[in-house]
Amino acid sequence: MLEDLDATLEALIKREFASDVPSTSTEVHVSFETPFQGAIAQKPALNFFLYDVQENLELRNAVGAWERQENGRAIKRRPPARVDCSYLITAWPQNDEDIKTEHQLLGELMRVLLRFRRIPEVFWQDSLEEQSVLIRMISLRPSNLNSFGEFWQAMGGRDGTRPKVVLHCTVTIAVDIDDEPLVAPLTGLATGGVG
Repeated sequence: MLEDLDATLEALIKREFASDVPSTSTEVHVSFETPFQGAIAQKPALNFFLYDVQENLELRNAVGAWERQENGRAIKRRPPARVDCSYLITAWPQNDEDIKTEHQLLGELMRVLLRFRRIPEVFWQDSLEEQSVLIRMISLRPSNLNSFGEFWQAMGGRDGTRPKVVLHCTVTIAVDIDDEPLVAPLTGLATGGVG
């Protein structure tokens, strides 16, 4: 499922990112690697590093709903869990010292991310095509990391990665957790016998 979210983000970026940034002759790649120097093979690149996954308790719905069936019965399914997937996004120009291009890439990506509060269904990939709720996206908000300094220090242990400007994006997806729905006769529902 998470790989389908990656593919969904990549489809959105590939379609919406301006073709003249950084130039019309340069393809910008989308990567999902751990962001340290040498990990990003194709540059220039926008790297989406998935660093945090947790249930969104504010969107939790424990009630569910009964659905009438033609056979005189009803089924009740538990609603899907809502899960926040948080990404740190960095830009990697062809030349690692090219801060101007790095900022140009991040600026254009910022415009794309702020344009979408929800990811349109046309971009949903594979298992996400079955989502029962819209995929929410919140960008440029505080991250769940305690310290960016500690994060870059941990990354800097590999090939001397310098701290980079980071955009933060959280995408909320639905995760179906109901294996066996509850089944009951409609008469039991009408009399309050099933709950």
